[in-house]
Amino acid sequence: MQVTGVEIGERESKLRQIDRLIASEVLHGSESLCKLLRYLAEHSIDRPTVAIKEYQIATELFRRPADFDPRMDSTVRVQTGRLRSKLAEYYAHAGAADPWTVEIPKGSYTISFQPRPVEPERPLLTEPVPPEPALSSRPDSRGWMFAVIALAALLAISVATVAVLLLQRSGSTPAPTASAVDPAIAQLWSGFIDSPEHPWVVFSNAQFSGRPETNLHYFRVGVDDPKLVFDHYTGVGEVLAIHELDRLFNDLHHGLRVKRGLLLSLDDAKNNDLIFVGSPSENLSLLDIPTMREFTFKRMTDGPRKPDLYIANAQPRPGEQAAYLNNGRPLVEDYAVVGLMPGLNPARWVMVLAGITTMGTQAAVEYVCRPAGAGEILRRLRAAGQSGVSPFEAVLRVKVSHGVPVESEMMAFHARR
Repeated sequence: MQVTGVEIGERESKLRQIDRLIASEVLHGSESLCKLLRYLAEHSIDRPTVAIKEYQIATELFRRPADFDPRMDSTVRVQTGRLRSKLAEYYAHAGAADPWTVEIPKGSYTISFQPRPVEPERPLLTEPVPPEPALSSRPDSRGWMFAVIALAALLAISVATVAVLLLQRSGSTPAPTASAVDPAIAQLWSGFIDSPEHPWVVFSNAQFSGRPETNLHYFRVGVDDPKLVFDHYTGVGEVLAIHELDRLFNDLHHGLRVKRGLLLSLDDAKNNDLIFVGSPSENLSLLDIPTMREFTFKRMTDGPRKPDLYIANAQPRPGEQAAYLNNGRPLVEDYAVVGLMPGLNPARWVMVLAGITTMGTQAAVEYVCRPAGAGEILRRLRAAGQSGVSPFEAVLRVKVSHGVPVESEMMAFHARR
């Protein structure tokens, strides 16, 4: 096939547009979407007449096995939908003046490049300049000119003064933009904000038995009457945690949906990104979904702390404890787990944020919503040889003062491969 200089120049121009997209804030931190964009673009540029298939993308780019079945695995469709949404967002703002518009038509995996029309430069219209009127040399004319200049200067100063006073009075600041969010935060949560669908925040609402006025306790299977179950209580830490997540996603310009753990269905777990708030002892839906495997919640089987909850370390590494148990009452030290892993559908993400108590849960959420915590997680991932955001599990030690978590420290970190 003969390639002309014009075609070579156009190809390079299109690839530069792809580089511009990948370097943009919209795709920052979305490694999988960047890889998909470049893969589809190069295929569309080099083989424009050959339609690319879902199976080809799944096996070549996402490393799915040869028996890949798109009816069972929607990874390609989901990721392409996310990329399509990101492209629309980019061209609605930062890319409004780019030389190329890049689109993925629905029902296709072929990249469409549309050149932006270049408006011809308009000729400058020249008009004859009228002759300046001769200034009178009389003293009253010069006095009038000086008076006009003085009044104009006073008017400008007055306008500037009023503007400053109005700004000081309003005390308002511009609304936060996505670029104002700390880069570590944006990168850590990129998997959840890349999707056009809003993730579910699944909070704990354990089953209790008895009466709140007398003796309310966790429901005991085989002991308590299942007809007398209370399932509408949630800890203080979970409430504050959801508030913190709502604040974060508002800054990220992305929404959240909230659901009680007992109402989560298997379809919800398969088709959505999930953020679990609360431990399996209260967030019972965690018991039905494979999530944490390095750090799990268990109960003491003997001793004075039976049956208190603790965090078990399945594979302790040098300097790590085999078990993490809080100090009991009054609570001054708690432990929590933070974990990121693929969901039942590999194209979805699951984040687990859970403490031994409700205070630990609050601390876990605050840790991943603050730049220092997100930065520490990313640093640990890089130290483990991971180039971007990838699955991990961690344990936090939380200092508690008067029922409030005041400080968190990472005690163990395991990158999952």
